[in-house]
Amino acid sequence: MPIRLLCVIAHPDDECFAFGGALALAANRGVETSILCLTEGTAGSYRGTAKNDHELGQLRRAEFAASCDILGVHHHEFLNDPDLYQDGKLEFAVFSEMAAKIVARIRGIKPHVVVTFGADGGQNTHADHTTVSAATTAAFHWSGSPKRFPALGPLHTPQRLFHVTTDFFLPGRLHPLPAPWTLTLDIRSVFARKQRAFAAHTTQAPLMEQTRPIFEQHGQQERYALVASTVPQPATQSTDMFEGVAE
Repeated sequence: MPIRLLCVIAHPDDECFAFGGALALAANRGVETSILCLTEGTAGSYRGTAKNDHELGQLRRAEFAASCDILGVHHHEFLNDPDLYQDGKLEFAVFSEMAAKIVARIRGIKPHVVVTFGADGGQNTHADHTTVSAATTAAFHWSGSPKRFPALGPLHTPQRLFHVTTDFFLPGRLHPLPAPWTLTLDIRSVFARKQRAFAAHTTQAPLMEQTRPIFEQHGQQERYALVASTVPQPATQSTDMFEGVAE
């Protein structure tokens, strides 16, 4: 059985903008990658040709699928209840229900490694990112607990939880308070794929143009913080997301 990775995100394009290098590198080495997205991303300023939220949601779903194909992602899905998981409003959802749905996916997919945003909300300090981080972090710990959601399938304890972090700030944006990194990924070999995946989000073309110079300067690496592990250990620097992960 291959090593499995689950990435939990808030919006279509998060998968490439924040995690594209890690996902492409994992796919290259035969890791089975899955992405769980909690909204359709219909609250953004960039809407392409969409005349309403429904059309935009359909466009963004198709763009997400195309991006995942480019990155070599094996499984991708939306966790999108219109009453709970609206873009820009995740912070108002029922936390335990959101975490339970992520627990169910973790127990079903049985990932060795889980990756999500940090509590700072990422480089744009987005509240949806912070909420996804909190719910996924709770689900990571609860998925192996017999006291939490016992009806949601057999228990599973992933071996590693990583939060994406940064070593630079976006100009003109409120600076986040990023976690110190413990993992640096050299993504030069897959950087072009990450760019192509982002370009698949055609509705977000203006954002891509705005950020292109920044990522040309800083985009050759991705930084992550190891925030939980099944084995007590000191914080050390690594260049391999799957270092020490047992199949």
